[in-house]
Amino acid sequence: MAEQAGPTLITSVQRAMRLLEAVSAHENGAPAKQLARETGLPLATAYHLLRTLVHDGYVRKLDDGGFVLGDKLQTLRTTGRAQALLSRVRPTLGALRDELASAAYLTFYEEGEIRVAEIVDGPGTPRVDLWVGFEDAGHATALGKTVLRELDEEARKDYLSRHQLADLTPRTITSLPELLRRLDTEPMAPAVTDLEEYALGTVCVAVPVYSGDTLGSLGVSLPVNRFSRLQKVRERLLPTASRVTRSLSLTI
Repeated sequence: MAEQAGPTLITSVQRAMRLLEAVSAHENGAPAKQLARETGLPLATAYHLLRTLVHDGYVRKLDDGGFVLGDKLQTLRTTGRAQALLSRVRPTLGALRDELASAAYLTFYEEGEIRVAEIVDGPGTPRVDLWVGFEDAGHATALGKTVLRELDEEARKDYLSRHQLADLTPRTITSLPELLRRLDTEPMAPAVTDLEEYALGTVCVAVPVYSGDTLGSLGVSLPVNRFSRLQKVRERLLPTASRVTRSLSLTI
């Protein structure tokens, strides 16, 4: 049996990519006939591919009949940049996990919400059971409270006005005045702790990080029987957070 000369390629995908490249070369748009000519595609084929790309949001058709890149590609670029940034810090998070024998977490405050960007765990360092999403538990997690502590008064007030202080465990702070008091008087600042407030049997420590101007937090979770190590964990988190911030702030 003769060996294949190379991998099987999907011609229609190649043609669509060539069309996207041609569209990207025209800031003010180009008509289908011009794009077909530039890509060497039959006009009917170019029309069919452009119609599909418009339908899926990768290309947008202008009122004058020209075609420009669509919003979906901007989303892909943004996502790709975020993935590239995270790839820079995963080794640092992995080293933190191994050194502290604890799962490591990275969050960011984006569009008014606290969102988990990365979790690095392992068989011996399992993550906390995220039974309530971080977007709804900022008041009960060290990661969320770190972000709330660093926000300015207006942004903090806005966040808290949109999120109920749900009672997740008997130790969860559900009083707004008490939460604010504790944020402002945190004894381990700039580190913030969660002492079984999100999940019974688990304590967490987190510190602030930044990706450019975007605020976030870096933290680890530990079994409650390791409570006495929180101060030592804080001492390791602070320099690691500085490294993470430097890595995330580099321009791609």
